[in-house]
Amino acid sequence: MTRFTFKAVSLGILVLLSISQCDIRRSSSVIQDFYELRIYTLTDDSQEQQMDTYLEKAFLPALKRNNVHNIGVFKFIPEIQDSIKQIFVLYPIQASSQFGQLTETLFKDTVLQKQGNAFLHAPHDAPPYERLEVLLLKPFKDMPILRPTTIKGPKEKRVYELRSYESPTEAFYRNKVEMFNEGGEITLFEKLGFNAVFYAEVLAGSRMPNLMYMTTFKDLETRDQLWKTFFESPEWKALSSDPYYKNNVSKADIMLLYPTEYSDY
Repeated sequence: MTRFTFKAVSLGILVLLSISQCDIRRSSSVIQDFYELRIYTLTDDSQEQQMDTYLEKAFLPALKRNNVHNIGVFKFIPEIQDSIKQIFVLYPIQASSQFGQLTETLFKDTVLQKQGNAFLHAPHDAPPYERLEVLLLKPFKDMPILRPTTIKGPKEKRVYELRSYESPTEAFYRNKVEMFNEGGEITLFEKLGFNAVFYAEVLAGSRMPNLMYMTTFKDLETRDQLWKTFFESPEWKALSSDPYYKNNVSKADIMLLYPTEYSDY
């Protein structure tokens, strides 16, 4: 099956998905154009405890006072990866009013400064984290908004799979982005019920060119079964064997996460 045949087969699903996304955008008075992903790297349990307190009691409330909502906070599933402690904080921002301004706005937030004083003014020899990386993400056109998962059940059982795909060149990177959109990869994920939170281009980060996306599952067993179905599907076999999309990923990182109790989703 050529990619043109695959596109034709998936056209109906794409149309329905586009209509659904348009309805979501029209129902919101504020369109969220970009996302920020903050990745805190920690060295020990003490830093993790300080981070949790700061995020829950100070940082997230400050974001919400500044009209930033749907904030996800995630950690590695300990049974799978516990050699490095990291906390991932994901939230949408309004490009027109918040891009480049949010950090300054939060710095001037007196409530945040008071509630987060111990964290923000920690001594140099006892910092609350080892390093912070902030990524700016732009959503793919076939899923233009962040969509918090509707999966229910205990948060500690849920799996949020964050994937990072790097490409060897800008041209190969554009080809991989096209594979998600025009190629139908997003459509296939949607069809199989991967509950995507976002698909996005990394506009600014330490590893470029790069794209990232996040899908969600009620537990690890469901995650493994869905990926098995994905790889065995005729759509993926056709897409992955298409020479047009060959060699467009040079490095892939898979992070299996769960949401903290104070995460919005």
